Amino acid sequence: MPVVWSALRLLMAAAIAAAVVAQFMKSVATAAELGRDVTTTIVNFFSFFTILSNTAAALVLAWAAVRWFARRARGAEATEPPALGVALACVSTYMIVTGIVYNTLLRGIPLPQGSEPIPWSNEILHLVGPIFLLLDVLVGPGRRRLAWNRILIVIAVPLAWALYTLVRGPLTVNPVTGDPWWYPYPFLDPHLQPWGYGGVALYIAAIAIVIALVAWFVVGVGRQRATRSGSDQVPSRSAARGR
Repeated sequence: MPVVWSALRLLMAAAIAAAVVAQFMKSVATAAELGRDVTTTIVNFFSFFTILSNTAAALVLAWAAVRWFARRARGAEATEPPALGVALACVSTYMIVTGIVYNTLLRGIPLPQGSEPIPWSNEILHLVGPIFLLLDVLVGPGRRRLAWNRILIVIAVPLAWALYTLVRGPLTVNPVTGDPWWYPYPFLDPHLQPWGYGGVALYIAAIAIVIALVAWFVVGVGRQRATRSGSDQVPSRSAARGR
């Protein structure tokens, strides 16, 4: 099973990378064809949480798979190192949340990415990838027991992204509509909310709660699996305090 799943991790990483690259190329080509600001289009593309989470997931899945096969070939312990354990917890949480948010709030709503989504790419980024990362939490090989305080690291990244988005939004001209603002998702755009930034704050608070709950689930499952497999370890003394 570990061999098969590690191979699937590599395949999923390749599929996600192909989906990101395909949508990126289409967005840039459309911007160039229509005379839009290509630089802004590129920065906007990588300002979508979906793109960031999928790109990170592809890198971490490839890292986990290559490391597992390399360690196995040497007959060494296959349990992931602390950094990889935290990275897997992060990307698993972000991808699961991406799947939840997109399929409950955003499916069927046009997003300002500069071009129409490529159907197969869109499904990999918003459905197939998130489902795979959920399954990886449940059956992926080598999962390590993380301290509970690692949840703070998982939560910190999307909160930093939300702050970046709110600061950059009013400073960016939308290359598609010409509006003097740009936000990647409707729920982050104060111009589309009845209560302006108050409505945005409510959405951010709700999504932060979802992220915290998913992170708790991901870390909790990892701890249980590590205990059952006999790899019940915490990476450091400081991490042990978060037990």
